[in-house]
Amino acid sequence: MPHDSTHLPGNHSQDLWKRALDLIPGGVNSPVRAFKGVGGEPFFVTKAKGFTITDADGRDYVDFVGTWGPAILGHAPDCVIGAVREAALNGTSFGIPNPLEVEMAETICRLVPSVEKVRMVNSGTEAVMSCIRLARGVTARDRIVKFEGCYHGHVDSLLVKAGSGALTLGQPDSAGIPSALAELTITVPFNDIEALKTVFREGGKEIAAVILEPVPANAGLYLPKPGFLEGVQALCREYGALLIFDEVMTGFRLAPGGAQEVFGIRPDLTAMGKVIGGGLPVGAFGGRRNLMDWLAPLGPVYQAGTLSGNPLALTAGLAQLREMERINGWQLLEELGMLFEEGMRRAIHGKEMTFQRIGSMFCLYFRQGPILNLADAKESDTTAFAHFFHQALDRGIYLAPSQFEAGFLSTAHSPEVLEDGLKTLTDILKGA
Repeated sequence: MPHDSTHLPGNHSQDLWKRALDLIPGGVNSPVRAFKGVGGEPFFVTKAKGFTITDADGRDYVDFVGTWGPAILGHAPDCVIGAVREAALNGTSFGIPNPLEVEMAETICRLVPSVEKVRMVNSGTEAVMSCIRLARGVTARDRIVKFEGCYHGHVDSLLVKAGSGALTLGQPDSAGIPSALAELTITVPFNDIEALKTVFREGGKEIAAVILEPVPANAGLYLPKPGFLEGVQALCREYGALLIFDEVMTGFRLAPGGAQEVFGIRPDLTAMGKVIGGGLPVGAFGGRRNLMDWLAPLGPVYQAGTLSGNPLALTAGLAQLREMERINGWQLLEELGMLFEEGMRRAIHGKEMTFQRIGSMFCLYFRQGPILNLADAKESDTTAFAHFFHQALDRGIYLAPSQFEAGFLSTAHSPEVLEDGLKTLTDILKGA
């Protein structure tokens, strides 16, 4: 399809975009979808199956975003669709305890090393918000420490030097957040343990918790240096602060027990989501029994949700997790990730680019590495990335529409699919 440097949606997508702009702020219900980070107009999807998404004009794309992580088996896997169809016949919501809540709790506590009790919520943002409230309630302290570039949802206390859509739009902080609340959040560079030590020395007894993505995936993708996570945990223990892992992205994706299984760290609290919903809205948070028992109705920390433990979401998540265990999906994803990484490293050899991967998560940075934190990531050539993104889109490959977002593989991305995709991406990168 001819183009200048920007993908041109077809007539149906263009019509939907015009209608959306008139009725929805910015035309989208989540900012990164607006293509502000790459230019042009977004397209609208009407169908997704396996590794393929289909737009409103009937074009197919190989999808490397996977609805931002949940589609670990690919889109609409038969095991999930069948389970949801059957469950829906019994009702879509109860607002009363249901057996699936118990089964999901048992599954999460079995898979995640640090979780002894868990509560279901409806989004990753809600899970993080609840972890923060619980940490403040347990410790009777107000301050929170987060790391630059780690995005924890649109929680008021944590939209400070965030990643993801806030970074893509050039707005690391948000209007509408009282300065007094923002002042309770301290930010430090990721992978800088000395900076964190300074923060604790200066006010450690006021810090309720340190929260981080163990593998930050909202400013691209960078990994913790050896010993960094252990150092964070040691400081939390020394000063009586809680350690919160935001595993909304990494949980049940990097391994059955998430990043904490991979790195051998047991946080005090964990925020979860994505994969355990099988593509439906979901979130969860959990941790040690003595901490979780502070929640109402047992304790004084209030948290509630009408749709929490929704039977359709839990049915989808349980079906997906069962299938992942049946096929040893995490080992398969590691093998596919290695294949993709080898191909991408060949494609960028000799270029000022860096490819970073862990498991089935990846990012191609348009700058030389190493990339260890937000400051490194922000030196990327976002103009070059935008050109690359649109060339890939025009040739049927959908990547995350921002330099500062991770990509995702699924078990549906067979070696043959990856080889075909790598040929296309390599051809595009020859001219980069």
